[in-house]
Parts: sequence; C-alpha cells; structure tokens
Amino acid sequence: MVAPGSVTSRLGSVFPFLLVLVDLQYEGAECGVNADVEKHLELGKKLLAAGQLADALSQFHAAVDGDPDNYIAYYRRATVFLAMGKSKAALPDLTKVIELKMDFTAARLQRGHLLLKQGKLDEAEDDFKKVLKSNPSENEEKEAQSQLRKADEMQHLRSQALYAFESADYTAAITFLDKILEVCVWDAELRELRAECFIKEGEPRKAISDLKAASKLKNDNTEAFYKISILYYQLGDHELSLSEVRECLKLDQDHKRCFAHYKQVKKLNKLIESAEELIRDGRYADATSKYESVMKTEPSVSEYSIRSKERICHCFSKDEKPVEAIRICSEVLQIEPDNVNALRDRAEAYLIEEMYDEAIQDYETAQEHNENDQQIREGLEKAHRLLKQSQKRDYYKILGVKRNAKKQEIIKAYRKLAMQWHPDNFQNEEEKKKAEKKFIDIAAAKEVLSDPEMRKKFDDGEDPLDAESQQGGGGNPFHRSWNSWQGFNPFSSGGPFRFKFHFN
Repeated sequence: MVAPGSVTSRLGSVFPFLLVLVDLQYEGAECGVNADVEKHLELGKKLLAAGQLADALSQFHAAVDGDPDNYIAYYRRATVFLAMGKSKAALPDLTKVIELKMDFTAARLQRGHLLLKQGKLDEAEDDFKKVLKSNPSENEEKEAQSQLRKADEMQHLRSQALYAFESADYTAAITFLDKILEVCVWDAELRELRAECFIKEGEPRKAISDLKAASKLKNDNTEAFYKISILYYQLGDHELSLSEVRECLKLDQDHKRCFAHYKQVKKLNKLIESAEELIRDGRYADATSKYESVMKTEPSVSEYSIRSKERICHCFSKDEKPVEAIRICSEVLQIEPDNVNALRDRAEAYLIEEMYDEAIQDYETAQEHNENDQQIREGLEKAHRLLKQSQKRDYYKILGVKRNAKKQEIIKAYRKLAMQWHPDNFQNEEEKKKAEKKFIDIAAAKEVLSDPEMRKKFDDGEDPLDAESQQGGGGNPFHRSWNSWQGFNPFSSGGPFRFKFHFN
C-alpha cells in the first residue's frame, strides 16, 4: 500500500504507471541478481519510499554496477532520476530496460511519455503503439491510447505552427506553439521557434524567456546564449548582455559572433561604469563626456541614446547648469513623457531658473508615477515654498544674480548696487526715502546670501530675516530700518578695499 503524500504517491499522481516500482518484484534467476544486488535494490526501494532520493540513487547505482543486466535496477534508478527532475538521465535507463526486457510495458510507456514531452513525436507514438500490442494491463492500455491521441494532436498542431511561421503569420504561429508547448514542455526547438515569433512581434522579453529555457534543454546551445545577449543589448541592459555572451564563450571560445559582440558590449559596459563612478564622485562634467562617448560607441540602439541623455540631464542638473539640463531633459521627455528621473532633474533645473510653476508641474507628474519617492515629495514642497517666497521678497532678484551664483558674484553685485543706491547720492527727499528702502533691501540680500546657513534657509523657501517666516506670523517682513544700518560698512567683505560714507 502506498502512503498518501509519499514520494511514490506524488509520482503516481503524475505518472500512474510508476507505482509499478514499489510493488515490482524482481525475479532473481531471470535478472541474475546476487545477494549484494538484492540488498541494494531493497534498501534503495525503502529510501525512495521515505523520500531520501540521493541515498536511494546511490543504492541503485551500486545495483547497476553489481549487475549491468538487471532491468529492475535500471528502472528503479530511472524512477529516482525522474523524481529528482532529471529526465535526461532517466531516458537512457528506460531505454536499457526495454533492451533487456522488451515486454516491460511500464518502462516503454514511461519512455513514450518523456519522448512526448521532448517533442519527439514519432518516437513517442512508436512506444505507445508497441505498448498496445504487448498485452498491457487495463490501466496501461488506457494510458497508451490517451497518450497516442495526444501525440497525434501535437503532430497536427506542429504542422499548423510551421505553416503559419513560414507564412509570416507569427501571431497564429504563437497560438499553435502555446498549445504544443503545454504538452511538449521540453522541446527546445519549438521554444526557439516561438522565440523567433516573439522577436518578429516585438516582444523581446518573452523571446528571452523561451531562449533561456532552450539553453538549458539543449546541450552547448551557443546560439541561444548569443541571441539572448543580443536581445538584452537591444533592450539597453548591457550588464545582462555581457553575462549571457560570456556563457556563449564558455561553451565555445572561438565563436566568432559571440566574441565580436563580447568586445562591443565590454567596451560599452566599461564606459557606462566609468561614467557612473564619476557621477558618484560628483565629477559631472567628466561623466557627461563619458555618456557622450556611449552614444558615439553605440549610435544604432536608441535605448543607449535615451539612457545616456537621461544621465546627462541628471549631470547638468546636479552641476547647476539649468539651461543645458532643461534642454536635454526635455529631449528625453519628448520620447518618454513619464520618465520620473528626467522629470525630477528638470524640476530641479527649473528651480534654479526660478521657474516655479514649471517645477511644480514636473514634480507633480513625477509623483503620479512614483508617489513614495521622498526626493520628489520634498522637491515639490520646496517648489511650493519658493513660489510663495517669490511673491514676497527675493534676495537673488534684489541683487540681480542667479540662484546658483558664487559668493564672489554676490559680493560684486552688492557693491555695485550699494554704490548706486546709497542715500547720500540723492538730494531730493522723496528720492532719498526710495533709495533708503532700496539700500536696506540690498544690504539684507547681501547679509542672507553671503552667509551659508542663512542662504540655505532661504534656498529651502524660508526667509531668515522675515519674522513671519521665522515665528509663524506677526511682524513686518521688512523690519530693519535705515538707522539699523548706520555705521555699517556695506563694502567690507574681508578684502583690501574700504569705503567710507558720511551720513547727515
């Protein structure tokens, strides 16, 4: 009796005739079994029933070595191979069983089943027909008839699939091949054929899936590895392409197409790795140059141009070159409107250019596609703060400098404007009052933008001199009076120049 849930029970649910194994009683005289072989067979059977497949296999190996003409030893070893998912190893053992005992229908039925899975339809049909002619049991007869009908159906479907492929009707061919491969799951050639159909239909990832299966089903399948590498390369996945072409060269180091492709992918991979390392080091100009080289190295695959431009867009944005960043990011977004990286980098460039509405729009679009990205969320909040801030007092505009201006530029702009708007330069009372207000703003802008900590606060959307911004309300945002600047030397910046003004 077979215990429910045991290894043999699970095998029997798939191949009912395999239960013959447990109850099979060998005939010592017929098989020429000596005592040691008998011991190995009995112990192996117990280990198999207990699910100890590796140990059972060792026992059956020993039985075969002890008696090379023992068909039961081969059959039981084949069964363990099948339980371990090693059908290729099981097939020669089943063939040996049939050679030794022609009327062993269980072995022939099992071999026919494996041949059917491999897509060897003629050989499978031959086994099923011979089972029916060898006085089978009722269950074996039913199984053989069922499998024979299935093999005949697969023959018909394969003819239809080949005709559809030759007629360039790839959609129909895929439909037929889908049905065949549900039965002939180990047919490498049919998987390769379906992969070709997927390629023609513009579905490379499905083609890769079939080719990967084919590379395992067929020994030394260099062609499959080459095609997989090419497909990954065309998809822009240079790392996986390199990995697959290396597998091809492991099988045949002189494979001309694999070697030529390997050199191209390796060169491209090296450029991209170098560019990414430069980005990590903050060397954005050098990284941009590397990605320009990537586009020159592989101009025919659009994916590398798009990805290179996406990274160049990022470099320009991080290097605070907003005009260039906006231009190249926009090129990427024309092709990929939902590219989150390009949207985020362009938004950052818009912030530098004080184009807050545009930055908000890009951040919001990016957030629709990646709502959990903290950088996008923080960028959007900052853009809203800066927009609100721009409607009040903008120290960059007061001095007439860009947001990414260096400290020297800020001091230079301040000196020029302070000389221009100093109240001593005006005699008319109204003009003097206007100049005082202007001078206060200029001095405040210099104070904030020349102090790194205060400037960072302002860049984040907070005015460090605004009582309302600092305390949550109240106070005049332009709270410093003209008198508060009396005696202040607006032209002192640690340099050699000093200017003195006399106030009335």
